[in-house]
Amino acid sequence: MAETPTRAGFVALIGEPNAGKSTLLNRMVGAKVSIVTHKVQTTRSRIRGVALEGQSQIVFVDTPGIFKPRRRLDRSMVAAAWGGAADADIVVLLVEAHRGITEGVSEILDLLPDVTKGRTVALAINKIDRVAAPRLLALTQELNDRFAFEHTFLISAEKGSGVDDLRTWLAEGLPEEPWLYPEDQIADLPMRQIAAEITREKLTLRLHQELPYQLTVETETWEERKDGSARIDQVVYVARDGHKGIVLGRGGETAKAVSRAARLELEEFLGRKVHLFLQVKVRPGWLDEAERYREMGLDFDTPD
Repeated sequence: MAETPTRAGFVALIGEPNAGKSTLLNRMVGAKVSIVTHKVQTTRSRIRGVALEGQSQIVFVDTPGIFKPRRRLDRSMVAAAWGGAADADIVVLLVEAHRGITEGVSEILDLLPDVTKGRTVALAINKIDRVAAPRLLALTQELNDRFAFEHTFLISAEKGSGVDDLRTWLAEGLPEEPWLYPEDQIADLPMRQIAAEITREKLTLRLHQELPYQLTVETETWEERKDGSARIDQVVYVARDGHKGIVLGRGGETAKAVSRAARLELEEFLGRKVHLFLQVKVRPGWLDEAERYREMGLDFDTPD
């Protein structure tokens, strides 16, 4: 009997900020590869997570949320999101069931035909546990009247409802290709960047208001030690002197708590001991430095 052919390809998850893209990616992959917080616009670069389903290797592109850009960083994030959609084999639009067709979702629907021309596009209505069935059916009809989706899935990324059906459908729809990554690889981000993202998540969870969008984290050095542990030195860049005090906290309490939480998650992720050291540095113009954007995997020169 002939062997079942392998399949491989890219699936872009797009939608408004906080639609549940990162939660869905992490559930699909079975490990945490993308930041998940209650704050919007936390995913900055196109994070690729790799999932296996039968003979198929699904490479998920978790794009930044699509929203109205105000700053250079915003423009780069939105450009990355649409770039991920344009490059993918399959695009999945996530819409929050309880919010329905917002102004942002409506704008995405208007742009979908041009950006996804020639690609398979599916709809995933997320957070279905928050609304009654009649409202779900009405929303499904309304969205499909706006765009001819190949398939519609009703899911809860957080609880897992409907996710298996979506993953099976995606696996069957990918082109017949050799696998793109080794079987045991779950993400194509360098570990240095994953470590920085983990620390940035802890900062985002700990801090409030606008500050999380005014900081970035970079892994400066990664030293493999003879005892099997790793020493990781990271820098938190903030835009103002006042922000440095907020990140550090009274007596360095906030930075210590963030470092401890990030270290514990890194140890679990890597399966070994980690020594994590954080510094906080003020760089007033980091939001306009090309190097910072390269570290985040974003294009610096994004048109207005």
